[in-house]
Amino acid sequence: MKRPISIIINNIILIILLQSAHGQDTAPNAAQDKSISADSSQALRVEASILPYIESARKTYPEAKARYLEGLPEGSVFYITTRLYDLHGRFELVFIRVRNIAEGQITGMISNRISTVKGYQEGDIYTFPEKDLVDWTILNPDGGEEGNAVGKFLDTIKL
Repeated sequence: MKRPISIIINNIILIILLQSAHGQDTAPNAAQDKSISADSSQALRVEASILPYIESARKTYPEAKARYLEGLPEGSVFYITTRLYDLHGRFELVFIRVRNIAEGQITGMISNRISTVKGYQEGDIYTFPEKDLVDWTILNPDGGEEGNAVGKFLDTIKL
């Protein structure tokens, strides 16, 4: 599964990384990841350029959520992309493998290796408001994916 680019702001430099997928969730034929680095002006352009894709993901989320709540086919996995923040104001986009959605809250497991923000690690359970959704992805057992509008767009960026 292609992982979304993690956008990390650390003072002036912004590093964009694609996190590797959680091993058990990745089909052998899933797309390979890449890493990209960006300076602060490039980072601001990236942040601005993903806004329409975030909006698209939020508009299509209710249907994906309904499918999840009804029960996805066996072997399919539902992820929500959100930002994790640390006490220093840095953030990272991460995949959360959804375990529960109720009362406007999403609970799941962090499915990325955390590279910059402090206080989190892959495998931690994390709960956050649905309004903080950046993107959603359904990973199918054959390696295909649905959604991931932000991630697919970020795959096309050349800095």
